[in-house]
Amino acid sequence: MPKRILQGPVVSNKGDKTVIVRIERKIKHPLYNKIIRRSKRYAAHDEDNKCQVGDIVRIIEIPPMSKTKAWKVMEGDAA
Repeated sequence: MPKRILQGPVVSNKGDKTVIVRIERKIKHPLYNKIIRRSKRYAAHDEDNKCQVGDIVRIIEIPPMSKTKAWKVMEGDAA
């Protein structure tokens, strides 16, 4: 099964070797037929502590590393 890859901005890098990435998606409301934004925060492993807040990064799914971390930073671009 292919691993999921998501892209979004880093919103926190306070943890050691961990960054929090916000992933936003747009869905259509079932009743009002209006496009609304939904976001979710994922904890991702950043081995070198090189990501800064505001960087746009791609994360890939991995086997769980801890209770909350099951993603790893693939690559990032300075925003």
